[in-house]
Amino acid sequence: MTGRPTTWATNGVVASPHYLASQAGLRILQEGGNAVDAAIAANAVLNVVYPHQCHAGGDLFAIVWHPGERKLYGLNSSGPAPAGLSIDYLLERGFDAIPERGGLTVTVPGTVAGWAALQQRFGARSLDRVLEPAVRYARDGVPMPRNYVEALFRLRAIVSGHPGTRAVFGGSANRPGDIMRQPALARTLERIGIEGARAFYEGEAADDMIATLQQAGSPMTLDDLAAFEPEWVDPISTSYHGYDLVELPPNTQGPTVLLMANIVEGLPTTKLGHTTGAGIHAWVETKLQAFAQRDRFVADPRMANPEVEQLLDKSVAAKMRDAIDMDRTSAASGGYEDGDTIYLCAVDRDGMAVSLIQSVYNNFGSGIVAQGAGVLFHNRGRGFSMDPGHLNSLQPGKRPYHTLIPAMLMRHGEPAWVFGTMGADAQAQVQLQMLLGMVDFGLEPQTVIETPRWVSGADADRSRWVRVEPRIGARAIEDLRARGHSVVVGEEWDSAMGHAHCILIDRGRGVLGGASDPRADGIAAGW
Repeated sequence: MTGRPTTWATNGVVASPHYLASQAGLRILQEGGNAVDAAIAANAVLNVVYPHQCHAGGDLFAIVWHPGERKLYGLNSSGPAPAGLSIDYLLERGFDAIPERGGLTVTVPGTVAGWAALQQRFGARSLDRVLEPAVRYARDGVPMPRNYVEALFRLRAIVSGHPGTRAVFGGSANRPGDIMRQPALARTLERIGIEGARAFYEGEAADDMIATLQQAGSPMTLDDLAAFEPEWVDPISTSYHGYDLVELPPNTQGPTVLLMANIVEGLPTTKLGHTTGAGIHAWVETKLQAFAQRDRFVADPRMANPEVEQLLDKSVAAKMRDAIDMDRTSAASGGYEDGDTIYLCAVDRDGMAVSLIQSVYNNFGSGIVAQGAGVLFHNRGRGFSMDPGHLNSLQPGKRPYHTLIPAMLMRHGEPAWVFGTMGADAQAQVQLQMLLGMVDFGLEPQTVIETPRWVSGADADRSRWVRVEPRIGARAIEDLRARGHSVVVGEEWDSAMGHAHCILIDRGRGVLGGASDPRADGIAAGW
């Protein structure tokens, strides 16, 4: 363990993957803003200090608990494919698969509309005040963190492959601590603060974004941008050992976590052990059972018919649990997608709680920046399939499959934990590990975050592996190998395991306990 303590507070906590973002959210709380205001402020700052993982050209999902109404709200602010983008459009241009990067991977960005929707419905401060810290950091410059610099060098070819991207990210910030400025982004954020989301989806910024995307081969138009509206959705949940685990419905993989929880609930969790070989084997096999079902129920419900309710029946989980061999791993199945995202959470003195996740998908997303607007676009279109019979087949106006899953854990009808992580396919797996730590093993927040992790995946040839942090210990690693797992030992604090954050709401003692992941550059800031 790092020795980093849990942040205990009474008036509010913001936890995020960068200290400046957490501090910005905290200042908003201290001047009278609420948890939604703080979450938007922190997210906007992350667009500046963690631009490789999140930006205004990405998507956003959130769960909000409103204490006055005693109600949970879900926000899906993920954008659809442009009206002109189809399987035939790609086939006509020589593509037999969805590209990994470039203009054809860009769906309508939902982040800014998500900020506006959250602020309009719940905000206590004006949008311009909430965005002011991000505007200032983008305009005046900010020292860039290690995480950004490592991604920059790893993906030099992506950053240098487009003139707008090269102009923004290919400059002077090449070492941790180097100052980077994003003046165009500052101007765009400033206009959004004054004029609202329409300053992004219409007008000068929109013109620049569409011109850039069309030059990169995208059929996206101004009409695609102007037509976008986020969607308020009802969160979905399942019971787990006296708690209710809350996720968002498709087009997110939220049901995957609920299914995993249903499977694990019937296992002797404390007897197996959190990070023992036997325990990790059980959790990995649970993951394999659940992930084998994802393609059947995670898609845009407006244009597909996911079988979510049937799949979340506890009897279905029982059958999957019975299929697990506790002594030997099952046959290889599934692939693995990595992704780079930010997760943050905030709780204020009145009990409003926000679980928010925002992303450009892969590091630097599509690799395309609209230089005039300063906006980096995501590559979320990679979530589509070019198989017309696939649940996530590419269709005009359809939202892609999303890995993004904010979460909450409810107790007696109120939030007990607000939590989540980045990491694409790792997200559901890390959430399961956090759930075990929070509920079954009774860990305090920072220990939940710092407990050594595993993540399961498979290569393109479907050869399966389990990647573990070496802190799990040699005995557990050898136990996993004896059960047939191909074990890859990663770094001590491995970013492949996600950047997780959480806040405990301890009503009995009247305190909040915040924790931030040492695998990132953040803090849990409280007062």
